[in-house]
Amino acid sequence: MTSRQLLCVSANRRFRTEELGEGVGDFDVCVKAGWMEAAQWLRHNSPLVGLLVLDEYIGDFDEAERFLHEHGRVKWTALVDEPALQSQRCRQLVHEYCFDYHSRPVDPLRLRHALGHAYGLACLHQLPSSGFSTSSMRLTGSSRPITQLRRQIRKVAAADAPVLIWGESGTGKELVAQAVHEHSLRAGGPFVPINCGAMPANLIQSELFGYERGAFTGAMRSKPGLIESASGGSLFLDEIGDLPLEQQSNLLRFLQEKTIYRLGGTRSIPVDVRVIAASHVKLHEAVQRGTFREDLYYRLNVLGLEVPPLRERSDDVVPLAEHFFHHYAAERAGRVKGFSARALAALRAHHWPGNVRELLNRVRRAAVMAEGHLILAQDLGLDNEPAPALQECLDGARVRAERSAIEARLRAGKSMTAIARELGVSRMTLYRLLAKHSIELPSRKRAAQDEA
Repeated sequence: MTSRQLLCVSANRRFRTEELGEGVGDFDVCVKAGWMEAAQWLRHNSPLVGLLVLDEYIGDFDEAERFLHEHGRVKWTALVDEPALQSQRCRQLVHEYCFDYHSRPVDPLRLRHALGHAYGLACLHQLPSSGFSTSSMRLTGSSRPITQLRRQIRKVAAADAPVLIWGESGTGKELVAQAVHEHSLRAGGPFVPINCGAMPANLIQSELFGYERGAFTGAMRSKPGLIESASGGSLFLDEIGDLPLEQQSNLLRFLQEKTIYRLGGTRSIPVDVRVIAASHVKLHEAVQRGTFREDLYYRLNVLGLEVPPLRERSDDVVPLAEHFFHHYAAERAGRVKGFSARALAALRAHHWPGNVRELLNRVRRAAVMAEGHLILAQDLGLDNEPAPALQECLDGARVRAERSAIEARLRAGKSMTAIARELGVSRMTLYRLLAKHSIELPSRKRAAQDEA
């Protein structure tokens, strides 16, 4: 567990904690001799700060570097002998992996201040950046679209009706579903996610609804399904649009009756569960194509949420990149401290067709592969992005095109539904574009909207 622990690691077995004196303050000190012994202890403990004793007995620098790289989440302070500082490898370890260093002999007051400062910063890094909640904080950002989405999540979570989440691939639909669950009255119950597109068609029935003993060859005992296992909580059906039509019918029956039948069973089993579904496919279009049941669509689409693509929340790109950089600190090379200015500019300029998932993957890879102290644009694979001036021109052209397209259709007297359909966006996105471009609705449309 995480507590006010201080792990002291020394390659010198003759090191004695008495040397630290009052410098460790009220920390609970645990001394480990050698990197292997310290690594074993860290498998079961999570101290926020550590003290490295570096002297002429340090031994294998490669082993020391591997240890520090694997345990980069700990804020290390080095206690260093003056002769050891003459070693290039020792100075490199201190520079790349340590928050601070203290030379021997120990000055108790200064050491206590250094360890206290390291502990305070480590505690700050563990705090969420707002009061929203642990899981919904993963919806990182302060842009208008994500702020609006947080407000909608709070409202939707207060009800107990089915929720339908739409968003492009990689936008974070499961995080939104988790936030809805954790802000609802069902937060104490299970959250059971199911990827409808990943289950083999011949197993969907038994996986969702369970089966009785003898229902098929190999069914040696009864097994509850995933829907049953979510009783008292929330069932998240990801990529619901990929569910075969036959199973859509069974799911509709469950939503209507709140009961299920296990495969091979004759007894109805009541299940108290809230259904949250998500899709990157626009289900109303799938209904028109005949690949999704219309009655199921309306059963699911009681409370709708739309997750904005990353290109519509460009102000969040850099905060998200920094969030991922720190979240995967244990994976990255210890020497990597952050992003270069050109890398940040490339992040802002990129269009992000893969959305947040693409950003996460690029940052995670760059943090491992970067060879310098800063992540460069080429580490992110974004060194061919257009120059900022050209990007500004493209952004300006995009803004003018959006505004012109909307205003032309408004002048033609078309309804909001017709405009959204022609532009290939949802009504929610259309209203967001109206606000973005400060476009006022004609008075008759505003009156009709108010009546609706």
